[in-house]
Amino acid sequence: MMDGRFSICRGDTVKVISGNHRGAQGKVLQVLRKKSRAIVEGVHLLKKHQRKSQEYPNGALIEKEGPIHISNLQLIEKGKGERGKKSAMKGSPREKPSSGEG
Repeated sequence: MMDGRFSICRGDTVKVISGNHRGAQGKVLQVLRKKSRAIVEGVHLLKKHQRKSQEYPNGALIEKEGPIHISNLQLIEKGKGERGKKSAMKGSPREKPSSGEG
C-alpha cells in the first residue's frame, strides 16, 4: 500500500495521461490522500441535480469536478502556494525558545 505521500499537491498544474480525459490539463484543487485521488480544475466534470432551496428556487443542474486517480496524473508544474502542514507551520510561534532565557 502507499504511505500517503504524493508528488502532486494542491496548486500544482497536472496533465491527465490516461482514461477518458487523457490530454486535459488543469490545476489541482484538492488531494484526497486516503483514496489516492485528486480533484483537478475543469477535468472530469459531473452533473449534480440540485433540489429546490432558497439558493436555487427552481432547482438546478450543477457541474462540479470529480476525483481522478493519482496514477493517471502527470506533474507539469509545481504550484507556488502552501505545500502542506509542515511548511505552513515554519513561521509559527512553536519554534525553539532562545537559549538566553533563565
